[in-house]
Amino acid sequence: QVQLVESGGGLVQTGGSLRLLCAASGSMFSIRTMGWYRQAPGKEREWVAVIRSGGSANYTDSVKGRFTISRDNAKNTVTLQMNSLKSEDTAVYYCNAALMGPAGQVLRGLYNWGKGTLVTVSS
Repeated sequence: QVQLVESGGGLVQTGGSLRLLCAASGSMFSIRTMGWYRQAPGKEREWVAVIRSGGSANYTDSVKGRFTISRDNAKNTVTLQMNSLKSEDTAVYYCNAALMGPAGQVLRGLYNWGKGTLVTVSS
């Protein structure tokens, strides 16, 4: 059973930065596409960024140029550097292995979700 533990969230003002960390257990980490997702109040969970085993990454349009995903396969960790934060980035952020579709689309998380980490951006 893979366990995912997210940390690094907090309260930040508009335009500020945060760095989220995901620690994952399991021996298959290095071959998995990993992703960050978020769920804002009253909304569905959405994917934010994914990074493949080789390091290539994709971002949802709303965070392009502001967020950067990275991974350390030796430590089984995934980070999300978030800059120029906006109020609409307020959400609980989760990490998970990403199930990808044949056209490269992000379908869903592969494992049970962790507790997530809350990011609140105030104006």
